Amino acid sequence: MRSGITLKSPAEIAMARAAGHLAAEVLRMIAPYVQPGVNTEALDQRCNDFIVNELKVIPANVGYMDFPKTVLTSVNHVVCHGIPSADKVLKAGDIVNIDVAVIKDGWFGDTSRMFFVGEPSVLARRLVDTTYEALCAGIRQVRPGATLGDVGHAIQTVAHRERFSVVREYGGHGIGQVYHDDPHVPHYGQRGQGLRLEEGMVFTIEPMINAGKREVKELSDGWTVVTRDHSLSAQFEHMVAVTADGFDVLTPWPDGTGAYPAIS
Repeated sequence: MRSGITLKSPAEIAMARAAGHLAAEVLRMIAPYVQPGVNTEALDQRCNDFIVNELKVIPANVGYMDFPKTVLTSVNHVVCHGIPSADKVLKAGDIVNIDVAVIKDGWFGDTSRMFFVGEPSVLARRLVDTTYEALCAGIRQVRPGATLGDVGHAIQTVAHRERFSVVREYGGHGIGQVYHDDPHVPHYGQRGQGLRLEEGMVFTIEPMINAGKREVKELSDGWTVVTRDHSLSAQFEHMVAVTADGFDVLTPWPDGTGAYPAIS
């Protein structure tokens, strides 16, 4: 136990990695179905069937704090926690984040990524690409002796370079046998400030970057968070373990990073 945070053994990190790999497998599976004319409820049902019947693990979001669905689908100006719905039909040019979490043998795997629906606008592509770059910049700061301020500073530096803004109300979180655990991982900060990282820590890094201002609001459904100025928002999420000499991404995309650079 360090700073109120339980450090995980190599065997425990292996359990978290196994769950993380399965969560990433769901995102690989769903990619071909993210098309114009498809509603987000259909995507959710397909993910649920795959998690339960193919992977044979537990969809972690169902019933979590009364959340009604399997994945979170956040389209365009939705920052996070979008609820899949038969009424939300994707159209060409949309961008959508799909966030999935599973439980395998008592361990949580949690990850998300952006998808383009057809051809995105120039702004949308730049926002999504920048958000991925910001995620990578944050992950690359992870090593024993670094701080969460180093991680957040790296993320905000990339976002601000493009004149985008970083959502502050939500962040990453510790994860393992508890879904949302300490530490809270802000996506902004100052170098050298905040919790000092130690080998065995496991947490998510999941920057939410807005094309406009950083302010957000929660809708009346108690879940959906949107940008106040209705600007586009993007997010990527990986689970990361602190290793003896750096980091280990526990949710790598099984089909590779495609047009995106690898995180190394």
